[in-house]
Amino acid sequence: MSVDISRGGLLVMLAIFGVIVYEFRTVLDFVGIELPIIPYMATVFVLAGASVWYVTLKGGWRTEPDGDDPA
Repeated sequence: MSVDISRGGLLVMLAIFGVIVYEFRTVLDFVGIELPIIPYMATVFVLAGASVWYVTLKGGWRTEPDGDDPA
């Protein structure tokens, strides 16, 4: 079984997720709940490593788009 994902798609997904979590942290800081940055950064790196491991485990990266066969 192959995971149909490109490296760029995974990196964009992680970047978007990281920004959303960081903004959530900023909102919590605004209302008075302060969270340290180090656990946030560690969590983002762990998530990135786990995502790369999962894609590698499930069959690797998609390197070529599926093309149509000539008629």
